[in-house]
Amino acid sequence: MDELPVRLIACAGAALLLSACGGGTPRPAVTGEVRPDVVARARGAAERIAQASAREPDRAYARLGELAGDHGRRITGSAALDGAIAWAAQRMRDDGLDDVRLQPVKVPHWVRGKEHARILRPVDRPLALLALGGSVGTHGTLRAPIAAFNDLDALRASTARLDGTIAFVNHRMPPYDEATGDPGYRQGVQARLHAATEAAKRGARAVLIRSVTAVSLGVPHAGALAYEGGVRKIPAAALSIEDADLLWGLAQRGPVDVELYLGARTLPDAPSANVIGELRGRELPNEIVLLGAHIDSWDVGPGASDDGAGCVAVMEALRLLRETGLATRRTVRGVLFTSEEYLLAGARAYFEQYGREHHVAAFETDYGMGAPDAIGVGSEDGVRAMAPLLPIFARFGIRRFLPHGYGADVAPIVKAGATAFDLEPAARHYFDIHHTAADTLDRIRPEDLRQNAAAIALLAYVLAER
Repeated sequence: MDELPVRLIACAGAALLLSACGGGTPRPAVTGEVRPDVVARARGAAERIAQASAREPDRAYARLGELAGDHGRRITGSAALDGAIAWAAQRMRDDGLDDVRLQPVKVPHWVRGKEHARILRPVDRPLALLALGGSVGTHGTLRAPIAAFNDLDALRASTARLDGTIAFVNHRMPPYDEATGDPGYRQGVQARLHAATEAAKRGARAVLIRSVTAVSLGVPHAGALAYEGGVRKIPAAALSIEDADLLWGLAQRGPVDVELYLGARTLPDAPSANVIGELRGRELPNEIVLLGAHIDSWDVGPGASDDGAGCVAVMEALRLLRETGLATRRTVRGVLFTSEEYLLAGARAYFEQYGREHHVAAFETDYGMGAPDAIGVGSEDGVRAMAPLLPIFARFGIRRFLPHGYGADVAPIVKAGATAFDLEPAARHYFDIHHTAADTLDRIRPEDLRQNAAAIALLAYVLAER
């Protein structure tokens, strides 16, 4: 995908969502050269934002502690997510935002249940695993031989029947590419998405995959799968990469038998909500600059990086604009989307209700909260247009603009005509903890969160003033 860099594929279901929502009628976006007067005002705005941010440097981190600590494991359908949504709305009201509201959304309600697995032959030892989001359960304990495949391509190329077996797909995610910043996620995630369907077509009873990460300390990674319509659904789970290596090595030497139990099940859709708050524009209130993040997480960790910190950074950016009195020409709207991790119900509901409104720009932060590094500005033309502003953004650690922008939740709004923007912090270790119990508060530096939030505030100001 030339138009979207590999490192930005944060949600593999986004393309399906775009197709489902349709493109709408393209509308004028925030494009073209940044006028000298806007550059001058941005310089003054950055000074005011920096001063306001420095007055309470730990405010955003304290809020993230509330979100991740009090409302962790915010999977759709859970009481934790309901609590987080109510908390976020109240904090937006505390900050004096305009028209704070909850947009009702029906979300999928998948429940993990109890789960375990172990090798029975040629050794007896437990396996560290997590059922993949949306997986069906095993309806009892399965005991079966392993049919091992080195990657998804090998499974797809196989003509062998897998009846009576548990397929194991040892599909590796490439290591982080320092030269390009590519984490290898687009390649690594393919087995998580498609191995269950491919194995089921060949008669397998269940499938195990290698976790989608290149680095691990024995921790399996969660994440959604994508069953293909018309194909029998089979149970699916991810192993830690250490146990995947063990299982692969044993399978190369002889028969391997495994025991697997997954208590996963899907309940009726549950009520949830997108959290919306805004700063009304002074001249063009019906033109919207959208700042997005997602408030749900998986059920195995507090989701501090994915995407609690993104939510807090958006909230803090809006607070900084309000506190500094930087009333913008256009409306700046913050949206904390529900159900990004699983089926994008929040994004779909937002587009259905608000997609006809005039969104001129759509920004999302959903790539962790490492040290400030880059902002995606949509295109090469965007990089050239924004270039005069780079020295101003450098105050908050932003060292470059990149010619792309992406966010699964704002993708339908972008397709309808808004210009895409995103935050791209340093992400060398993001996928090490992605969708795991290790996605905890201590992985984020307070200063990184503070600086990124200030950069988002400045970006929102510029886009709303251009």
